[in-house]
Amino acid sequence: MLVLAIDTSTPAVTAGVVALDGDRVETRGDRVTVDPRAHGELITPHALASAEAAGVTLKDLDAIVVGVGPGPFTGLRAGMATAAAFGHALGIPVYPVGSLDAIAADVVPGGQPFLVLTDARRREVYWAAYDASGARTDGPAVQRPADLETGVKVAAGDGAILYGEVLDVQPIEPRFPSPAGLVKAAKAALLAKEAPAPLTPLYLRRPDAVEPAAPKRVTTP
Repeated sequence: MLVLAIDTSTPAVTAGVVALDGDRVETRGDRVTVDPRAHGELITPHALASAEAAGVTLKDLDAIVVGVGPGPFTGLRAGMATAAAFGHALGIPVYPVGSLDAIAADVVPGGQPFLVLTDARRREVYWAAYDASGARTDGPAVQRPADLETGVKVAAGDGAILYGEVLDVQPIEPRFPSPAGLVKAAKAALLAKEAPAPLTPLYLRRPDAVEPAAPKRVTTP
């Protein structure tokens, strides 16, 4: 099974073609650029370049996996819209996966629980907790690092690098979701050929924009 994996939930613009054969997950071609302002500009060229690097065309794909966050609104929607458009044009299913779960899927087992933290900006982190087997036990949520109470001592994700001292955690790899990690997070659904869940972005924050209040009535003296 050939799967196109896309994620724009972090500063990394990520796309890759991954071969899935039972428990075997192999990245055939990928393109990753760390630039928080280039999601919309680069994600489609990265997807096309990944297919070329893998020696396939988009018509050879069997499915698409896309990270649905948590992440900032503008970047996240670029990847999700691209995945949805490719899926519609090619007539193949598009599977949403949690981007923190995709990072967790690439953590090398160390026999201990761990966190995944990504930068939520505004001096906050998106976070989730996982047990030693990699199963999520809490989150995802968004919070100030100083307010996150945890006894876990290791954490993956770029948020662990930014706020490791505040949280008293040791940063571990990976920093961002990889194409293989995204496919690992969706592996059960892909192999079972389940109907994909709806593509619903996980923002975790309320939008900054609000509807304007009713105009004040102007009276004349």
